[in-house]
Amino acid sequence: MTDVQMKEQVQEVLDKLRPFLLRDGGDCELVDVDEGIVKLRLLGACGSCPSSTITLKAGIERALLEEVPGIVEVEQVF
Repeated sequence: MTDVQMKEQVQEVLDKLRPFLLRDGGDCELVDVDEGIVKLRLLGACGSCPSSTITLKAGIERALLEEVPGIVEVEQVF
């Protein structure tokens, strides 16, 4: 799978998760996908929330690992 295809699949999964983030006053932005590592920027309330690491790892990362072949990790960028 090419990086472009992987980015498209990651964006589709993020679009499914977005309503849950928006409900809590947050959002996320896909910065890059490089060698299976997804780089995300958490926005709004998610950027400053003490639970953002849990949201990133237990929520977003888990969904991406399950739905997008080749993803190995999600990292937060600031």
